[in-house]
Amino acid sequence: MTSNNRIQIRDYDPGDWARLCVIHDAARKDELAFTVGVAAFRSLEETFEDKGLFDADLVVADRDGIVAGFAAFDETELTWLYVDPALSRRGVGRALLRHAMSRSNGTMQIDLLEGNIPAQALYASEGFVITDRRKGNLIGNESFPATGLVLRHGG
Repeated sequence: MTSNNRIQIRDYDPGDWARLCVIHDAARKDELAFTVGVAAFRSLEETFEDKGLFDADLVVADRDGIVAGFAAFDETELTWLYVDPALSRRGVGRALLRHAMSRSNGTMQIDLLEGNIPAQALYASEGFVITDRRKGNLIGNESFPATGLVLRHGG
């Protein structure tokens, strides 16, 4: 468990599930609005199994007693990072990212939809660089074309 002022990073607890759904669904709609369009939206309830949410370490950011965001990662890849849009730009995403990086083996990869400028700016500010650009279909809703960026830190 790590803490940053009013943000505490802790392991996911099943009691957090409803809050994760609210956070993901609101933030995912914002993410898609920047990228492939909100019509591609699928809820966390619909996608968490196929996209392997529980296949990695899962942590939440608790800000003033409220789950404000969550991240899933392993020692080489950040697979999920979502912050409640009502609490964005308050250090929650950065705290989650730094926590994941502190658990990495010295390198970390992130796949990001091209056009998600706020997320790309956060990752760039922490030293991530774009190493690849891939065109294909949106994972989890393959009827939508998408372009993804691969970002790497370290190594």
